[in-house]
Amino acid sequence: MTDPKDAASGDAEEPVAAPATPPVESPPAAKKPRATRSPARKAAAPAAKEEPPKPKAKAPKETPPPRRPKLSPELARLLSYRRGQDAHRPLFVRQAAHRYWRIGRGGAWRKPRGLQSKQRRHYGYRPTVVSIGFRSPRLVRGRTPTGFRPILVETVPEIARIDPAHEAAIIARTVGTQKRLVLEEAARKRGIHVLNPITKDARET
Repeated sequence: MTDPKDAASGDAEEPVAAPATPPVESPPAAKKPRATRSPARKAAAPAAKEEPPKPKAKAPKETPPPRRPKLSPELARLLSYRRGQDAHRPLFVRQAAHRYWRIGRGGAWRKPRGLQSKQRRHYGYRPTVVSIGFRSPRLVRGRTPTGFRPILVETVPEIARIDPAHEAAIIARTVGTQKRLVLEEAARKRGIHVLNPITKDARET
């Protein structure tokens, strides 16, 4: 017979544990299909990316005023002849200009009218008297050294009537500074050369 003490002491056979089974991995969840937008909704939806700013259109360049007029060969020849005249033309000094400062300071010419005037009678030791033989050719008379025909202007409509190829604007001295700047800007936009500007750009200095 078995001893009851042995039975109580735990000699009885222990139950064998079942081998652990590896956990079964669940299959990955299937991705939900992406909802497609309708064309109307797609047009109403705001754009995700902002478009880069478009470059600003460049303003059309203003035509610079011509530095020289368009001259015919005949006018160019006469201008060259007039330059030669200027080199040889004497200084016309008014009578008694060396004696009185008030007479000689302005350089204005006055014809000598005295009965015993040695200058009027063309004495050789007196200054030369102005005479018709010293004039420049008629076609280039009054033109600038470059050949422009100066046109006196006081208003913007007068500038619009100037031919920039042959004429240049000269602003009247009675025009104020504020109005003068407006006239100069109008002349530059039309490509007209101004002979007496206040503001000079790099080409005019």
